[in-house]
Amino acid sequence: MTERPPRGPALPVPLTILTGFLGAGKTTLLNALVRDPALAGAAVLINEFGEIGLDHLLVEKIDDNMVMLATGCLCCTMRGDLIEALEKLLRGRDNGRLTFDRVVIETTGLADPAPVVHTTMAHPYLAIRFRLDGIVTVVDAVNGMATLDAQMESVKQVALADRIVLAKTDLLDTPERRAQADALTARLRALNPAAPILDAAASEAGAAQLIGCGLYDPTTKIPDVKRWLAAEAYEDAAHHHHHDHHHHDVNRHDERIRAFSYATDQAIPASMFDMFIELLRSLHGPDMLRLKGIVKIADMPDTPVVVHGVQHLFHPTVRLERWPDEDHRTRMVLIMRDGSPEKITELFEAFLAAPRIDRPDSAALLDNPLVPFGGMDR
Repeated sequence: MTERPPRGPALPVPLTILTGFLGAGKTTLLNALVRDPALAGAAVLINEFGEIGLDHLLVEKIDDNMVMLATGCLCCTMRGDLIEALEKLLRGRDNGRLTFDRVVIETTGLADPAPVVHTTMAHPYLAIRFRLDGIVTVVDAVNGMATLDAQMESVKQVALADRIVLAKTDLLDTPERRAQADALTARLRALNPAAPILDAAASEAGAAQLIGCGLYDPTTKIPDVKRWLAAEAYEDAAHHHHHDHHHHDVNRHDERIRAFSYATDQAIPASMFDMFIELLRSLHGPDMLRLKGIVKIADMPDTPVVVHGVQHLFHPTVRLERWPDEDHRTRMVLIMRDGSPEKITELFEAFLAAPRIDRPDSAALLDNPLVPFGGMDR
């Protein structure tokens, strides 16, 4: 007799997004990753730009868990197909036909990774069944500087990343190219001070380095929020902000990206936090590339809330059973395009200082999985 799986809510499946501009080296990295024993149980979704997909011929040992998306671009027409593919994987997993413990999505090189994150955040069912584990961005060590100068999307790919993989460093065969790569690395660190930069040619970009960089950790109920936020990296970058790169190019997209952290000991009422998020989304939604935070809610100061948003969409919040470390402050990290850290800080502090609004639904807002930014994950 076949043993039935245990009843109860399934743990969310960790989801990794692999992105990078055209020709950066994503497929080469993916080929290496799918051969890594640590990803033996992964399902892989490959996106193609164009009617005929060829990249899937280079992806090895994915077997029945590979779903080919070959009719368009994830950042536009493919969202319905992506939802369908993810739902198909879940159905296969739930009825025992497929076995996988994580999902990797490779986007087209033209894709802003944010809409891919949106797809899993905005869908009520997928938001419960998947948890973003991390965004991995591949950057071409030879052509990366020119790509960042020319393409705003590549700048956003870097700014949103949890891990940056520098590809093609083995082609840095002249002093000029090596100097260029050093300048590129400095630029990447300035754009995203929290993301480790890993050298693919030096075998630094294996599965062990690229997975497990988000909130999801099936071995513990208390995630490593400090590592996930990496707020200290943004604080250090703010204190040591260099302006010596401004002369590089007059069309420098980097200057539009602002990343900063904020911390306070003061707890915020649930109703006020709800209004802060709503106002932040309405005023800055398209330009708020990413928000990550752990928040002390006045109604439940010993069980903080983890919040994660990408532009105008927020993942269902997670209420932790306890603070993950000795630091019991609200800590938030924001990555913005054309945004003002001072204005966001002033907005949050205005809600901290405002008289409390007692609404009968204030606690329910945080416990309702159908509200756009809320919903506790227990």
